Amino acid sequence: MSIKVGDRIPDVQVHVLENGMPKPVSTAGVLGSGRVVLFAVPGAFTPGCSKVHLPGYVQHGAELKAKGVDKIVCISVNDAWTMDAWAESQGASDIVMLGDGSGTFTEAMGLTFDGSGFGLGIRSQRYSALLENGIVKELNVEAGAGVDVSACEVMLKKV
Repeated sequence: MSIKVGDRIPDVQVHVLENGMPKPVSTAGVLGSGRVVLFAVPGAFTPGCSKVHLPGYVQHGAELKAKGVDKIVCISVNDAWTMDAWAESQGASDIVMLGDGSGTFTEAMGLTFDGSGFGLGIRSQRYSALLENGIVKELNVEAGAGVDVSACEVMLKKV
């Protein structure tokens, strides 16, 4: 069952890269306080994610923060090294990059999809969410391919 508006964000372990090593962090610790914009991508370095989705949040992150967002977080079913390298290649130093390498968070959210036909395996659906103290206030899940309802420009109108 997919998470919905009004639900508390699942608390599972994911990873960030710290001093060149993956560091386990809890999603409750990263996402559970303040106003957080979370967006999920099917895969780091993939075309839609690298050309549209992440760049939108890099370009408009300051605008989100000016509207009261405390933190912008990107998550993908990738390891922490990949997420860190992707952030560096995209100039995403102000975005927290979470590696959900085993898909634990994605499964807990109920937002997986099977990308085996593209060589990806089980991945996250593309979405964005506005969280307030760990509660989902807005959830925008893409119905198919492309970056439409989960784009930063859409989130800017909703915060």
